[in-house]
Amino acid sequence: MEKELEKTGDGILCPLTIMIKDEKILCGLRNYTRNVYKDISAWTLPGGRSNSGETVEQALRREVAEEVGITYFEIADFVGEKPGMKPNTIVLVFLSFTDQEPKLLEPDKFSGWKWVSISEYIHDEKYGLLNPEVQKMIIEYLTKNVRVKVST
Repeated sequence: MEKELEKTGDGILCPLTIMIKDEKILCGLRNYTRNVYKDISAWTLPGGRSNSGETVEQALRREVAEEVGITYFEIADFVGEKPGMKPNTIVLVFLSFTDQEPKLLEPDKFSGWKWVSISEYIHDEKYGLLNPEVQKMIIEYLTKNVRVKVST
C-alpha cells in the first residue's frame, strides 16, 4: 500500500477511498455536466484527481478535505487500480476508516453525502453507474475482505 500512496501525482492518478464509519460507506451524489464530463448525476466515493508534484496520499487527503471536510481518516488498505472513465486517468482505490461526519462543501458539484450500508452498496447498481469496472473491483474486495451481513 505504501508504494501506491507514495506515487507522484501528475493529473492522471485519481485516488478514491471507500470511507467506512460504523460499518457504512460514505457516498456522494455528484452532478456532472456535459461541459465537464457528461450530463448525469452519479453516486461516487470521496477523492479525485492528483495535482502535479503531490503524492497520491496528499491528493487523497486534500480531495477528501475539500469535498467533505473529513481531515482525519486512517488509510487501511489498497484495493486496486483501474482505468478511469476519462481518457488517460487511472483510479486508485483505498479503504479507510473515520469517526468524522461529512459536510457538503462543494454544493456546485454534489447534491449531498450519505452513509450507506455495505450490503446496500454491494447490491444496489446505482453506486456503480459511473465506472462499472471500478465498482466490480470494489464489490469483489468488500465481499472477500470486509465482514458484512449480506442480505439478498
